[in-house]
Amino acid sequence: MPTSTLSRVDVTPDAVIVIEKLRAQHGPLMFHQSGGCCDGSSPMCFAEGDFRIGPSDVRLGQIDGCDFWMSDDQFEYWKHTHLTIDVIPGRGASFSLEIPMGVRFMIRSRLFTEDEYASLPPVERGE
Repeated sequence: MPTSTLSRVDVTPDAVIVIEKLRAQHGPLMFHQSGGCCDGSSPMCFAEGDFRIGPSDVRLGQIDGCDFWMSDDQFEYWKHTHLTIDVIPGRGASFSLEIPMGVRFMIRSRLFTEDEYASLPPVERGE
């Protein structure tokens, strides 16, 4: 999904609807890209602060005003990839906030072109 400003992570309109419903119920939110536990490798949504971010995490950007994080080790595999967060019907096996709604967040991805990759801003590190 093309964007007007190059970013590492974007969100579909359908996912924005779910994020806004979750924000109304839980307050500020954050995302962390799961590294393979529980539900494979899925974007997980938490109330802001309910998932502990540390120095081994990197912030890829924001989606609909929510910080999007990934472990540094996983980022090494995905750093050449643009991620788009989408939502599909179905229940995941994770602790992500959308699960009780009968939907789950998922990643759609594509490789950056060489020019895109060269122009990306650096990621931020957790504390």
